[in-house]
Amino acid sequence: MRNSSKQETGTLYLVATPIGNLKDITFRAVETLKSVDLIAAEDTRHTRKLLTHYEIKNRLVSYHDHNKEKSAGNIIKKLSAGWDVALVSDAGTPGISDPGFYMVRLARKNGIQVTACPGACAAVTALSISGIPSDKFSFFGFLPVKKGKRKNFLKNLANENKSMVFYESNIRVQNFLEELFEALGDRYTVVVRELTKLFEETVTGRLSGLIGDERFTGGKGEFTIIVSAEDKRGKKADTAMMSAELKGEILSLLESGTPLKVISLRISEVYDFSKKESYALCLELKSRQDRSNKS
Repeated sequence: MRNSSKQETGTLYLVATPIGNLKDITFRAVETLKSVDLIAAEDTRHTRKLLTHYEIKNRLVSYHDHNKEKSAGNIIKKLSAGWDVALVSDAGTPGISDPGFYMVRLARKNGIQVTACPGACAAVTALSISGIPSDKFSFFGFLPVKKGKRKNFLKNLANENKSMVFYESNIRVQNFLEELFEALGDRYTVVVRELTKLFEETVTGRLSGLIGDERFTGGKGEFTIIVSAEDKRGKKADTAMMSAELKGEILSLLESGTPLKVISLRISEVYDFSKKESYALCLELKSRQDRSNKS
């Protein structure tokens, strides 16, 4: 609500909005969108649908990458006059891989209070369900569109020792997976799209197996891609990181009576594990299978 005293500045609220399911929004976010004097939106048409769903009748102005300098200046004037303003992106947390940072920086420069209504974020949501270690990770968002710049960028990540999170469009995802494989090697990777929507899909495996996957062809929406860190001690196989397809293949061979050593050799050749690692994986799965059969 606008401050009664014109000498007091307003507050800039960064309000996280749903990344898919419209219910993925906090009570505080809805209350804030109702109470502020103005909402700055990346795409006013998109945001209007959200406001209509929650019966929020408020004034909208456009703020996006192509008009951020002019629009931010106008919004700062409102804030300086005591208006409270909510900044939203099309989906997720504003300021993450969008021009929100520019508005925040300008607001702080002008002594405007900035606060967040936290909520959904595609990068963190995808990482949380990936099964890839998240104690250390790097977020890179969308990489440069030009092939040469992308190639050089990825080349510099070859020895990255943290999990990596990327965004990519449905149009370029196939090429991007190939670029990742070329630059980083055959890393364990998780690809997620349509997060929190009806057709949410998560595909896991090594990059060599994901390239050419028909599930990444066509459709709408953006992809979130999580790539595992490089293990400088060498490739470290872990049953927790194995794809369901690989586990199923090993268990099927075990149930058919195929000797453990034969299975291990086959897995090491097909999936490029060392013989020692492959045998350890197969042995662990066999032990789990035996315990399950006894119980």
